[in-house]
Amino acid sequence: MNKIFAAAVISLAGSIGLAGQAEAKGCIRGAVAGGIAGHAVHHTWTGALAGCIAARHYYKQKRLQQMRQGGGYQGGGAQGGYQGGYR
Repeated sequence: MNKIFAAAVISLAGSIGLAGQAEAKGCIRGAVAGGIAGHAVHHTWTGALAGCIAARHYYKQKRLQQMRQGGGYQGGGAQGGYQGGYR
């Protein structure tokens, strides 16, 4: 069971890597924090996955709020900023 869950986490992390640098930054930060918190209760992988998802959501909302305010998105990424449209 643990091998199946680990494979699912790895495949999810790989697909997240394709989403862009800003989302990846949020995922990595969240996964580290969630993994540490989850380790305290013996659920490291679950905590890392939940942390990744929560941090990606946070940074996505932050990016959308910046774009709504007219400032554009100032984060990094291969795209070089906001190109228009919703991802």
